[in-house]
Formats: sequence, structure tokens, C-alpha cells
Amino acid sequence: MKEKELSDLTDEELLLEAKKAKPSAITNALLIGFLIGIIAYSIMVNSVGLFTLIPLFFIYKLVNGPKDTKELERLMKERNLKNPQ
Repeated sequence: MKEKELSDLTDEELLLEAKKAKPSAITNALLIGFLIGIIAYSIMVNSVGLFTLIPLFFIYKLVNGPKDTKELERLMKERNLKNPQ
């Protein structure tokens, strides 16, 4: 079954999607913090090397990955819906 486009969702479905996206943002923030800790440890112990570059790549992917959340926030603002808490 093919997923619906965000613009085709009803208001209730948009709110459910926003509720699902919130834990994802928190998880991404925790992973980024953990990876920054790995980078700091790597720099203190070995200077800059491969062990430093790998977490940087993963941080880049985590930051640039969730494009659906931006579209979701735009649609919710357009429909005057508030983010669930």
C-alpha cells in the first residue's frame, strides 16, 4: 500500500504524524550529542583521524535527513494546527 502524501492527509492524520515525528527529533538530538562526544574524545586522544570523520558523516546525515518534518510543520502552520505536546 502506497503512503499518502502529506498534503492529502486530514487534520487529524497530520496531528498524528506530528506526534510520531517528535520522538524522532529527540532521538536525533541524543545521537548527535553522543557523536559529538565521540569526536571530542577522539580529538583529545588521537588528534583528527578516521575515527573523527566517521561521526561527522553521521551527524551530517542526521541533520540533513528529515525533510518530511519541515513539510509537515509548513502544512500544520498553513492549516493553523498546533503541534501536539
